[in-house]
Amino acid sequence: MQFTNDKPIYQQIIDLVMEKILKKEWAAGEKILSVRDLGATLEVNPNTIMRSYEKLQQDEIIFNKRGLGFFVAEDAQDRIIGLRKESFLEQEAPRFLQTAKLLNISIDEITALYNAIEL
Repeated sequence: MQFTNDKPIYQQIIDLVMEKILKKEWAAGEKILSVRDLGATLEVNPNTIMRSYEKLQQDEIIFNKRGLGFFVAEDAQDRIIGLRKESFLEQEAPRFLQTAKLLNISIDEITALYNAIEL
């Protein structure tokens, strides 16, 4: 994984875990990599991974089964979508729309672009 300077590493790890869940690489109820295993894979200190996992637990995206490890919560995808949607609408969308207005990009142009995007 290539880390960037725009976000703390622990947040980038949270984003990675969320992406794996959204892409269904890690399914609901499934055990995820241990703190040490993910740390070794990403070449990151296990304390940083633990910080990420603690935040994901607080947001009820993963949970810990004592002695067994961390697992994906049953409603993790819905929770992630809710968190990301809220963040997008509060932070990214206003900047995007402000730039569009400054450049005189019409709502019709934005709608056409939105409708052309395939997932």
